[in-house]
Amino acid sequence: QVQLVESGGGLVQAGGSLRLSCAASGRTFSNYVMGWFCQAPGKEREFVAAIRWSGSNTLYADSVKGRFTISRDYAKNTVYLQMNSLKPEETAVYYCTAARTMAIMTSVEKYDYWGQGTQVTVSS
Repeated sequence: QVQLVESGGGLVQAGGSLRLSCAASGRTFSNYVMGWFCQAPGKEREFVAAIRWSGSNTLYADSVKGRFTISRDYAKNTVYLQMNSLKPEETAVYYCTAARTMAIMTSVEKYDYWGQGTQVTVSS
């Protein structure tokens, strides 16, 4: 059974940085896409970034390009989201997700597994 466990959320001032981690277990992820979504109160879950577990293909939401970086560590079976220059409007619960596909997608319904989420709060 696939398990995704996020960590690294917290409170940070605007302009600050956080690194989220997602520990993945339960199977080999070589044919998976790993992603991060966020959901603010009262809003729909939104795509942030994704990466193919095998290879270097990545995709970012326009709003985070140049500030966020997604990466993975094969040895630790962990996916990271480095978030720099954070903005108050990026306050949300951030979810790690995995899709059984080699194509990077941005739709929530295309992803098969989800973590429990980690809260990120950016103060102004």
